[in-house]
Amino acid sequence: MFDNLSLKLDRAFKTLKGTGKITEINVATTVKEIRRALIDADVNYKVAKEVTDTIKNEALGRDVLISVSPGQLLVKITQEELTKLMGGSKVDIKLSGDPAVILISGLQGSGKTTFTGKLGSFLKKQGRQVLLVACDIYRPAAIDQLKVLGEQIGVEVYAEPENKNALEIANNAIAYAKKTGKKTVIVDTAGRLAVDEQMMNEIEELKNALNPSETLFVVDSMTGQDAVNTAKTFDERLNFDGVVLTKLDGDTRGGAAISIRHVVNKPIKFISTGEKMENLDVFHPDRMAQRILGMGDVISLVERAQQSFDEDEAKRINAKIRQNSFNFDDFLSQLEQVKKMGNIKDLMGMIPGMGKAMKGLDIDDDSFKPIEAIIRSMTPHERQNPDVIDGSRRKRIANGSGRNITEVNNLMKQFADMRKLMKQMNKMGGAKAAMGKMMPGMGRR
Repeated sequence: MFDNLSLKLDRAFKTLKGTGKITEINVATTVKEIRRALIDADVNYKVAKEVTDTIKNEALGRDVLISVSPGQLLVKITQEELTKLMGGSKVDIKLSGDPAVILISGLQGSGKTTFTGKLGSFLKKQGRQVLLVACDIYRPAAIDQLKVLGEQIGVEVYAEPENKNALEIANNAIAYAKKTGKKTVIVDTAGRLAVDEQMMNEIEELKNALNPSETLFVVDSMTGQDAVNTAKTFDERLNFDGVVLTKLDGDTRGGAAISIRHVVNKPIKFISTGEKMENLDVFHPDRMAQRILGMGDVISLVERAQQSFDEDEAKRINAKIRQNSFNFDDFLSQLEQVKKMGNIKDLMGMIPGMGKAMKGLDIDDDSFKPIEAIIRSMTPHERQNPDVIDGSRRKRIANGSGRNITEVNNLMKQFADMRKLMKQMNKMGGAKAAMGKMMPGMGRR
């Protein structure tokens, strides 16, 4: 989402490239470009001016170390100010009460129901007993959608399809949660295509009656400054506790995401990308600032990997690699684990430097499908024994997968190269172990 902003900020910093020292003139030129980049990204003009004025004052007030270039210093200051603008540090969701009640609010189409499912999955992974409540009594199929999501994540959904009283449904759900030992109740409410009085009265009545430990406002980050204006309207009536930004994988300018925290003075607590239930992240302002500036976000990448990868499966694969018996079944298993981590382009953007390198590249989430089709067209014997796949078998696999023979040959070559590399690594590990026995203490720190 921040691709264009990242590119323009990178250009702005290049203004100082090769400059030996910071002066009022070269800083003013760079800051002007930063302000323009923020405004182009749909950041509120007053917010953009305030931030860039601070960056300018900070830059002129600091001495440049010999080991640090003026451009590097300005990147650091910009990172600090973007982090402050987006809240400074992460703010956790409050889960007090028995059960803890979380009220979800927002406009229709903002992704409330999908987020309700994602939050249920997120809290379930933390060991909490969760109940999802279908209180969107107006939108056709809203209850069915929540039931489908609940089934996907293995979380119970409470619904009364014939009841048209949202407050009554919510109260009955809380009573049911107490009876069944559910410690967290997430209430999905109705949205409208625009803010209207009936909608506001209903959500306000729910908030006052349920006294939730957490009220979250879900906003579609692709709606730009309208998102900020809607957030202000909701906050005036609900005094919500936090913001959830959805559809961050969309092709949008992203400025609303940066300025919403500053305008409504409420923390962004979660960011959501895609439709998969795993695609939900706790919002870290410092990490987002790093990503905007093209520095990547390795910590979030590692956290996603830890959440997505099965520990027992990882041990099994590790043993197969050590035994030089890694096969196509294992490779397919690893592909499935990677896909659980989320949008591929988003993941690549978390690697420092990769964001710029991928500018303009169209990386489809379905890019693994041809590989999967080829592997699934192999017999079980072939997947477990790749060396038996000769020319005639490759032709059959190509025909069965709907891919051409060149693609099959390329995959076979890449797989063979990967196995060769694994074998070399095993040999290096064996040699190191042998040396360790000969020279006690070697390899330890």
